[in-house]
Amino acid sequence: MKIRKAIINDTTESIYLYENKKEEYTLVAVPVVEWSTIIPYDEETQSIKERVGNSLANLLAAETAKSLTSKITHWVREM
Repeated sequence: MKIRKAIINDTTESIYLYENKKEEYTLVAVPVVEWSTIIPYDEETQSIKERVGNSLANLLAAETAKSLTSKITHWVREM
């Protein structure tokens, strides 16, 4: 499990990433907003951005959701 930091609502919060190599997915969790998702290895980057962005936009301000979506996409792709 990796723990990354991101600014959410003007505070630095932990973002948790768990990689399951056997089942080929990454679990991403943002506890402060009670949000999580599973991202399969074979999901296209654009699809991740759209799906994660739309989901986070329901919980966060638009700019915060966009920024966090970019970070999550980058972190998942680097794993």
